[in-house]
Amino acid sequence: MKRFFAWGNRLHNGESSIPFVGKAKLWLLITGALVLLSLLVPLIAGFNFGIAFKGGSQFQIDHVSDTATAKGEDIVAGVVDGSEPRLTPTSDTAVRIETNQLSDDQMQEVRDALVSGYDVKAEDVTSTFVGPEWGQDVTEKMIRALVIFVGIAMIVMALYFRTWKMSLAAIVGLFVVMIVTTGIYSATGFEITPEAVIGFLTVLSFSLYDTVVVFDKIRENTTRFKDKRNLKFSELVNLGVNQTTVRSINTSVVSVLPIASILFIGVFLLGAGTLVDISLSLFIGTIVAAVSTLFVASPLYALLRSNEPAVKEQEEAVRELRLKNGAEDVPPVIHSEV
Repeated sequence: MKRFFAWGNRLHNGESSIPFVGKAKLWLLITGALVLLSLLVPLIAGFNFGIAFKGGSQFQIDHVSDTATAKGEDIVAGVVDGSEPRLTPTSDTAVRIETNQLSDDQMQEVRDALVSGYDVKAEDVTSTFVGPEWGQDVTEKMIRALVIFVGIAMIVMALYFRTWKMSLAAIVGLFVVMIVTTGIYSATGFEITPEAVIGFLTVLSFSLYDTVVVFDKIRENTTRFKDKRNLKFSELVNLGVNQTTVRSINTSVVSVLPIASILFIGVFLLGAGTLVDISLSLFIGTIVAAVSTLFVASPLYALLRSNEPAVKEQEEAVRELRLKNGAEDVPPVIHSEV
């Protein structure tokens, strides 16, 4: 732990450096490949949408002695052919079974079979039906909420930083988080539910918060950069990212640990359900968001400003001054650890 804090101090003081900006093209190339892969995976594997999005029938069975997946699915499949039952334990004495859309008669037959098969009382088996129209309405509201969130975020970021380039870099990082996270959900087959979407929107807020903290430090370092001759503009940006790296790591770890605990409790103690859906999306998204801030948003901002006349002039002046003093064109004191 002492070594970690010592490393953090060296990053903050500029004695050590991770080349977030120096290798910006490499990080963005890797990001582009991940984004492309995340877009292709759903085309092949699709998404595992929950019943709220695609509609269907759902049965909740309480006070069961056996939560094995095969037992419940075999009972339903034996009653209605082609129902495609999917069983999920919700606790150590309860299970939830989702199927394709069933008729009223079929749902009653399945309920009777579940009561008999699990040897429970009739009141221990409840059934609900979600129509496709309701699922479509949920999907439309989710997309509307996402568009509104991104739109407001762009405006607030542009006003706060007083530059559209920081706002653009932050939003691109946000889109990377969205695309990569959905790609992970598609590749792993994790179920997408309204609860998972709620957790996902929460992650986007965390991503913006982390980006604002880093960009705030970058803005502080690059204020009146034209008059600075010890570091180039790109080096000032990189220093700002390094100075907040440990903070970003600590924030992410502090966020992920309780989420992981909730996920563990939900999976192994309480069973899959709302708790797991929310915590899983938070767990995946928080990790992706932290990486995106450091390796996507910040390097992209430096690249967006690299062709500005003022930036070129300042970097050339710093380079000439270093060569005039007989030094190499590298940041003073700073050395790379990557």
